[in-house]
Amino acid sequence: MNVKQISVVMSNEPGSVLRMARTLSENDIYIRALTVADSSTFSTVRIIVNNVLWASSVLKEAGFTVSLSDVIAAGVPDTADGLAHVLEVLDGAGINIDYMYEIRGNRRHVTGGGAELQIFVFKVSDNTRTVEAFESAGIKIFGQGELSGV
Repeated sequence: MNVKQISVVMSNEPGSVLRMARTLSENDIYIRALTVADSSTFSTVRIIVNNVLWASSVLKEAGFTVSLSDVIAAGVPDTADGLAHVLEVLDGAGINIDYMYEIRGNRRHVTGGGAELQIFVFKVSDNTRTVEAFESAGIKIFGQGELSGV
């Protein structure tokens, strides 16, 4: 189960990320997750939003360079070894992590197990094998619709 992530490439200068955020907010688009990677001349902002197609459209219309990619959102137990366990599953399956980040304000109570989860976004070398490995290990995978309400 993949989630669509929007990557926005922009100049690395004051106000660039603000302009992107304003463009989204003016169009009633909610940012659910965000990470910024920079170089000396440009930044790549990666976001998960509540309405991917609309967000892509309005960002392109506003002059931003936009691309979509498939990522995986997975529940990581909010325990001292929760992240290590999930990373061990990936390592055991021979899957490389290109990058990862946490979705803000996302702790959820899971009924039955009683564990709080953090939702992490993973960009990996093989989405299909990652989903299989996570499912085999009982790791919760979140779909696009589930993230809209986070």
